[in-house]
Amino acid sequence: MMMKRALVVLTLSVGVSARASAFAPGAAVKNHAGATQSAIHKQTPFPTTELEKLRPQTSLALSSVGGAKAAEQPKGNPLVETLQVGSYFALWYLFNIAYNIYNKQALNVLAYPWTVATIQMAAGLAYFVPLWVLGIRKAPKLNASELKTLLPIALCHTGVHVGAVIALGAGAVSFAHIVKASEPVVTCALNALLLGQILPLPVYATLLPIIGGVAIASLKELSFTWLALGSAMLSNVSSAARGVLSKKTMSGKKMGENLDAQNLYAVLTAMSTLILIPAMLAMEGTSFFSAFSQVVAKGEYTRKSLAMLIGLSGASYYAYNEVAFLALGKVNPVTHAVGNTIKRVVIIVASVIAFKTPMSTGSIVGSSIAIAGTLLYSLAMNASKKK
Repeated sequence: MMMKRALVVLTLSVGVSARASAFAPGAAVKNHAGATQSAIHKQTPFPTTELEKLRPQTSLALSSVGGAKAAEQPKGNPLVETLQVGSYFALWYLFNIAYNIYNKQALNVLAYPWTVATIQMAAGLAYFVPLWVLGIRKAPKLNASELKTLLPIALCHTGVHVGAVIALGAGAVSFAHIVKASEPVVTCALNALLLGQILPLPVYATLLPIIGGVAIASLKELSFTWLALGSAMLSNVSSAARGVLSKKTMSGKKMGENLDAQNLYAVLTAMSTLILIPAMLAMEGTSFFSAFSQVVAKGEYTRKSLAMLIGLSGASYYAYNEVAFLALGKVNPVTHAVGNTIKRVVIIVASVIAFKTPMSTGSIVGSSIAIAGTLLYSLAMNASKKK
């Protein structure tokens, strides 16, 4: 069953990449002439188990429900389950591609990453608040002390998102992916320094291809910028710090009522939105709105189409995280690791198809080595936990 699901994920990923042109500039809204690349934003999930607190991941949803829970799912028709898992992964990849492309288009038109990041984060409220109000999903209940405990984690969550958005506006999707692939290195370092956790040697050995691959790709990257590198690393450090803080403050503790994985992500989204609003005003003021009007006045977009572009980037951002809960709650750690690795490849391939983005041979080789390293890291972590 595990192999069947992994094969379904692999097969669907090829189809998803081939469909990238459906999200190409002009598919949903008219593309700005300067749009050349898609963006990538891969957030690291909020860890809940010893393994998941340490392994590299790309969405808060991934570690909250994957792996262990898959074994708890009641067994049904194998074919139906496999098709269901494949459908979830296909939607996860599609929403990811959609977000990346819409996000890059928005940043190419309006170079206000703090404002764009705030709008994208706030878009999630339009999804989960109605669910709470209508009783479709039980609303979480937290007291002031519990919210205070979550505040540092929410700050890190904010850094993950803002760092990635800035990086994606400043550099190529391929380069952002490569730098994000180095997150396991940061995670291992922070866990060793702050928590005193020493992992087995095979796990550390898998960091070597990640470091080497990132170095090779950076040297050969055609659109390298220090801003993109620094911002992507800020996202990585924030993600790793979020894992360390969550482990130190929440491990083994019951936090509030109705605070399952989805609601935890929703609460952090709401808190991050409140953090981002004053930060956005401090960094960029309200000039975004005058720039918005100027773009419309030039005739590049109508007011409706430009608002739709930004809105779609926010909607697809939250959607891919939400679908990730469904996808990864159905699979074991090995399939999870394969799916995460394939997702990076799918996004890179999709961006090349949609925007005809050039990549040097060195960049391709380096990114391949780094991404393979992240897969080996995940598998090594899974193996070390079983011992």
